[in-house]
Amino acid sequence: MSADDKYPPESGRRRFVKGVVGGGALAGVGATGSATVNSLTSSTGTGGGQTTAMAIELVGGPAPRGMPQIPIEITDDGYLRGKWPEVTTITQNGVEITVAQEDMAGDVTYSGEWFQYCGMEGYENIQPEFESDNLFRAAPGGYDWQSEEYETGEQLHVDSFDDYEEWGNGIGQDGMGKPASANWRSQDAEDTLTATVIRSPLIEEAAQEDEWLAASTENGFLAWLNVCTHFCCVPGYKKNEESSRYDAADGVYCQCHQSVYDPFNIVQTLFIARPRPN
Repeated sequence: MSADDKYPPESGRRRFVKGVVGGGALAGVGATGSATVNSLTSSTGTGGGQTTAMAIELVGGPAPRGMPQIPIEITDDGYLRGKWPEVTTITQNGVEITVAQEDMAGDVTYSGEWFQYCGMEGYENIQPEFESDNLFRAAPGGYDWQSEEYETGEQLHVDSFDDYEEWGNGIGQDGMGKPASANWRSQDAEDTLTATVIRSPLIEEAAQEDEWLAASTENGFLAWLNVCTHFCCVPGYKKNEESSRYDAADGVYCQCHQSVYDPFNIVQTLFIARPRPN
């Protein structure tokens, strides 16, 4: 099969928009059907089940839904931190379990279950009580500007994004936002949670009119867990020149199977979160 046969761009598909839809249509539960859903809900473990998450929108390709957003905040000394939900105890099926879960603005319940897919439910750094400073740290294989300013593992700082309103690297339009590849909650952990942080004037503008975005972004900074919901590959924002062939030059493009996400449109997704192993 030629490359042209793989999920070509649809004619007339909408362009990436300036703004955010806070409550878009719910995405499907997955690409592999009800057998997978049944196995997830019957597996031995804690937590999991039907979950509603906020995510960057899936707009093309075979992935079943968008990638989950990580609410972001800026520390007093200017470092970027991903918020982790409050840890509490609830009763599920008559059994008390520990969960990371809290109510936030916009009638959103932010939960650690947002990140329980692609086998990550077994990661120690996804467990509710895993201790972390939650700071975003520079990941290897990032952008050229990162390699000039950061060593791998250094904490990302707001000062590095001062040129976010004009930044560009020759892919798509300049000025859409300045990205960074990051690791999150991965210090002293066996497994790595990969994330993307972007500072964008589009997010800054949209947050002025959206209650959820006002609570989950700051100064135009937005973050998401950068693991494709299709086959768990690592997509890229403005990282692949091929993305323009799939109308994704200004979006997040997964080069493995051509899934495309819009980082400037945050929607609700409904899926079956995997239970954490006991």
